[in-house]
Amino acid sequence: MANTRVAVDVGGTFTDICIMDETTGQIRIEKTASTPDDPMRAIMNGIEQGRIDLSDVSMFSHGTTVATNALITRNLPRAAMVCTEGFRDVVEIRRANKEDLWDTYKDVAKPYIPRRDRLTVPERVSAEGEVLAELDEKTAYRVAEVLKKRGVAAIAVCFMNSYVNGANEARMRDILKEVMPDVPVSISSQVMPEIFEHERFSTTMANAVVSPVVVDYVSRLADKLADGGYERELLLLHTGGGVMTTKAVRDFAARLAGSGIAAGAIASRFIGNLCGYPNTIGFDMGGTSTDVSVSFQGEPRITKDWYIEYGFPIRFPSIEVLTIGAGGGSLAWQDEGGSLRNGPQSAGADPGPACYQNGNEVATNTDANVVLGRLGTSLAGGKITLDPALAEAAVRETVAQPFGMELHEAAEAVLRVANANMANAVRLLSISRGYDPRDFALCAFGGAGALHGAAVARELSIPTVIVPPNPGVTSALGCLLVDIQHDFSDSFMRGAAETDPAELEASFQKIEDEARAQLKREGVEQKDMMLQRTVEMMYQGQWRSLEVSVPSRVTTIDALIQAFHDEHEREYSYSRKDAPVSLFRVAVKAIGIVPKAEPAKSDVRVYEPEPESHRKVWFDGKAHDAAIYERETLTAGATFTGPAVVEQFDSTTVVPPAMKAEVDAYMNILIHTKV
Repeated sequence: MANTRVAVDVGGTFTDICIMDETTGQIRIEKTASTPDDPMRAIMNGIEQGRIDLSDVSMFSHGTTVATNALITRNLPRAAMVCTEGFRDVVEIRRANKEDLWDTYKDVAKPYIPRRDRLTVPERVSAEGEVLAELDEKTAYRVAEVLKKRGVAAIAVCFMNSYVNGANEARMRDILKEVMPDVPVSISSQVMPEIFEHERFSTTMANAVVSPVVVDYVSRLADKLADGGYERELLLLHTGGGVMTTKAVRDFAARLAGSGIAAGAIASRFIGNLCGYPNTIGFDMGGTSTDVSVSFQGEPRITKDWYIEYGFPIRFPSIEVLTIGAGGGSLAWQDEGGSLRNGPQSAGADPGPACYQNGNEVATNTDANVVLGRLGTSLAGGKITLDPALAEAAVRETVAQPFGMELHEAAEAVLRVANANMANAVRLLSISRGYDPRDFALCAFGGAGALHGAAVARELSIPTVIVPPNPGVTSALGCLLVDIQHDFSDSFMRGAAETDPAELEASFQKIEDEARAQLKREGVEQKDMMLQRTVEMMYQGQWRSLEVSVPSRVTTIDALIQAFHDEHEREYSYSRKDAPVSLFRVAVKAIGIVPKAEPAKSDVRVYEPEPESHRKVWFDGKAHDAAIYERETLTAGATFTGPAVVEQFDSTTVVPPAMKAEVDAYMNILIHTKV
């Protein structure tokens, strides 16, 4: 009987594989070099290195960067768009805004589909959903033949007001499929049925252009796994925090954009709940960037305002993750005003930090940590050797001499600037959203998260830092902790006071029928289906809405109005309880429960472990004789006080002076920052 679960997270440098034994809950890890030209090769290499018998695997989940990379590099197949006559330039006009408003010479990127491949047909639907003009089928067939001759690999169909009546779009899709049966067609009324034309057109366009790339990749991977003996569905992590099957990818390929980033947020939420902290801040610091996420009362924060390239939103619900250019390889530099800065420029993986001995001579965060003794002389179990002399030379020439500082003072200055940048990112996702960081635990992971976690937490007055057992592969772990999930929505524009509860309930029932049908097609049994309702509401006159949870059956509108006022108060620190409220859209999150394997739990025996060694580590301008521990020797119940450094294969944990640390039953290190 299959009892092994495998999760794969593909990164820019390494592909991480997390292998869990369902019987014991034990987790082991494998890392292999990524193969950007074909990520599947790295996955199969990792399976071989990890000695994984695919016939013994009960679940294989995968966080992929294929869709993200395709959009970033624009290495996309030729695609086309069919629009209502007169509206093919909606994605070109956008919102007429810019990322840098004052940079006259910086243009927004061009649409993924060029104008010559955006064709039009006569048809029209009113804002109320009335078909004013049927689709001109003669023109539709002519357009289909033109696109067939052009050899397009995917098509997006985006008609005006189709969010309220998609009949003309559906007929256009049928005609295109009749002429080109093997070409995927995305229609906006199915992909993103919402009122805002640009957002709807843009999301459908992104969905269409990545569809051939993603479908080809997941199909090849699924076939390769099946050839190796895997008999279940390949599950793909999407940005909403769930997984989708290869069947669902064919209709919603763009949901995989940003897939890997969501995995870390899912893992940090799970680990926080496991440790008894329903409020967690995910702090995923790697070599080039840091990803910050927030989970409140056990649930991640969801956003619809995200994009891969500015100006082209992808409006699928996504876990909100803020990424900044701060990592182990971030460079220290002096700006024109003479101030010390850190990142977003990075030494990358090659040449990497100066101490990697690959030719870089500019100080990085890794070099500063080496100078301060917080990092030893090797990484990744000895695969990477660090040269302290090169680290010192880089810090001295980049920072110490230009700023007239002593060597260790300069190294601490580099890290203080980096920590301040990351603390500001946490503030943006917490304080600016109405959350107090002091009510949260910081879950620090990634290759460098545990190095900086305690310092960032101290700056924000966060009382506890959680360091998972395998920080470097925690994102891969997140892929093991998700359910099949889809998001369905429909427009419902009414004044709240005039809304009939029965009408609202009927709208939810319609969407739920569609959601159950989708889950059933993916093999989910009725008992494993869970549907969560929400409604988007706003004060009349506003155009930005807030999402409010809805009970299983709507019997009154008053409770929803009160819930909206409360949410508005929390989000914006004010509410207008005397102002009329409008309903904007109804939505259902359809979840197919995937049985979870519980991580191994150990008996806690409180004791003080003996350090493996000691070395000089600098904190706040002073050298301390810090205890050095090997992570694999620490068992549940180990307690110790900083200064201390805990070393392991995939990460290093720093416990500053006077801070207390303990290992819990799930082998997480909890660092208590209050001294």
